[in-house]
Parts: sequence; structure tokens; C-alpha cells
Amino acid sequence: MKLAFCLFKYFPFGGLQRDFMRIATACRDRGHEVEVFTMKWEEEVPDNFKVNRVNVRALTNHGKCSAFAETVQLEASKRFDAIVGFNKMPGLDLYFAADPCYLTRMKETRGPLSRLGSRFRTYVTLERAVFDSSSKTHILILSEEEKRRYIAAYGTPEERFHVLPPGIDRNRLAPKNASTIRRELREAFGISDEYLVLMVGSGYRTKGLDRSIRAIAALPEALRCKSRLFVIGEGQARPFVKMAKRFGIEKQVRFLGGREDVPQFLLGADLLLHPSYTEAYGMALLEAMAAGLPVLVTDICGYAYHIERANAGLLIPSPFQQETMNKMLVQALSSSDAKQWRHNGLSYVAKTDIFSLPEKAADLIESVARKGTSHA
Repeated sequence: MKLAFCLFKYFPFGGLQRDFMRIATACRDRGHEVEVFTMKWEEEVPDNFKVNRVNVRALTNHGKCSAFAETVQLEASKRFDAIVGFNKMPGLDLYFAADPCYLTRMKETRGPLSRLGSRFRTYVTLERAVFDSSSKTHILILSEEEKRRYIAAYGTPEERFHVLPPGIDRNRLAPKNASTIRRELREAFGISDEYLVLMVGSGYRTKGLDRSIRAIAALPEALRCKSRLFVIGEGQARPFVKMAKRFGIEKQVRFLGGREDVPQFLLGADLLLHPSYTEAYGMALLEAMAAGLPVLVTDICGYAYHIERANAGLLIPSPFQQETMNKMLVQALSSSDAKQWRHNGLSYVAKTDIFSLPEKAADLIESVARKGTSHA
């Protein structure tokens, strides 16, 4: 089969991008031709992939996204067995729903004036092209809750949704020499009896890095002087460096950028912080459990329920209050429950399917392609 995969931008450390790569690779490994359409590609092109860099001209990001969607629809609609999108746009046979419902989020978090501009209209138009009741796009989604939100917003027929299991890499599982890796990493960064608090994910603002900095700064002195915050992922660090300096903890906060050795940090840390403002899923939460790392996370994250089911950490309740998070961080770092949280996370992962997303997604792509779904 000839399969088109479409996404606005590819860079190696984004959660959506990792899911795209793993699904596309699974399809390629089954013998299908994989052709990618994107505005930006930041890594070497894998074997047997063809990458089309689509040049678009517009003054705004949302204008570029709209122009990209229009161009791809014209170029890809006639010569592929299936068109798979990882961003919302018209003309898709399947859409991998990595992002939360934009319309619902804007109504819940922004005032009416924010919904009058071209940015809002553009993104809602792209979203409606996928989820409108008249569309024929099949939707690959990772949570029942997010499915309900889309149905409430657009009246999407339920039969067009296909709920997938999570899909973390098995290299996130704690190996037999986990204690050795933990010790070596901590020694490499000069960490002895200090608390290593970790944040993993691109987009520092959305992931709640400001909340984490405030919480670290608010720790009682005995805890604060022994706590270090490592931030892994792509983002604009400068405003947060300034923020840490303003709170007097700049020497305790370290930005490590995107890295391939995240599993070592998950094993070496004492706590994963994930106080996101919005998060459809949150793969880092599952990766932390697989490494035996306790988690402190906002309850709005799609995969936070796994932390709650496993009793592998603490959920910050909504509506978010900084003072509540501050107190919960103290509890997470000083509680005798930490050892049990580690054990609970490992036990939960051992008996729960959190790995098969790429295979199940490839199955669905093949099924839709075989049925010859007309483009939406």
C-alpha cells in the first residue's frame, strides 16, 4: 500500500512526533510505502521513507497551517491508499488525535474576545474538517474522556473513533541493572543525597515549568537546598532561567534540552513533575512508572488516571492552586510512601498494555486503506 503521513513539523523529541515515527515505521516494516508531507523536518530521513518538505507562505503560524493543509489535500488526495494526519486538516482518511479538543479548550480557558480572531477561526475550521458529523475521517484516539469531549463539541459519530492503548518504548522499562544506572547518572551530575526532580517534555510553558519553579522555590529551606530540577525537552529556556534567578534557585535548575538518554534520567531521578496546563495524554507519566519513578501531576492530564489507578504518585486537583502544589511537592519528596509508589508503578506496568499503540494503529490504517475509504 502507498500511505501518506502528514504533520506540520517533525523534530525528534516531541511526543506527537515520536508517535508519528513509531506508527509510520510499523507501517514501513510491514512492507508499505511511506511518504511524509511536512513543513519542517529536523532529523535524518529514515530508510525507505520519502519526505516532502512543503513550502508555504503566510504571515502567521495559523496561516501556514491552513496553507499546508490546502497544499497537501491537493497533492495527496489522488495517489495514496490512505492519508494519515497527525495534525488536524481536511482530506484525511485517518487522524491520530494527539491534541486535545481546541474548541472546548478555548471555551474553557479563554474569554469570548479570543474567539473572534482569524487564529481561532482557522484552527476550528481545521478541527471541524476532521470531527464534523459529515466527515468520514476515522479517528485514532488514546482516551475515552477526550473522545467524549470531541463528541460533545462536534457531534462526531462514535463509530468513527478507535481507542488505542498507549505506546511507550520498551526501553523505558527498568532494566536489571537499574540501580547501577541510577548511581552512575547521579555521580555524573554530582548528585549524592540531594533530591533530583525531573521534568520531561517539549513546550515548557504548556508543561507548567513556571509552576514547578515556584514549587521548588517554596520548599522549606531544608528541602529546597537539597533539591535540583532537571528539565529535558525542547523549549524557550530564557524566560524560565530569569524566573529561577528571580526566585533565587537558578543554581538548582538545569536545562538539558532534548536528549536520547531520557531512560537513564528516569532511573536516576526521585520524582517526575508534570504540572501541565493542558495535556491530552502525557506519555512521560507512563514512562516514569515503567522506570519506577513516582509522579506528581495535574489531574487534567489524560494519562493521570494511570497514576491514580496504580497509586504511583499524587494528582494535583483542579482547579489548580499553586499553594496546593507546593504542599504536595513537600509531601512527595518527604513521604515514606515514595518506595511504595515506585513498586506500585512497576507492578502496574507489568500487567497493563501500555506498549502496543504502533501495532494497533498500523492495523487500523491497513483496514481503512483496504476498504478504500473515500477522502473526507
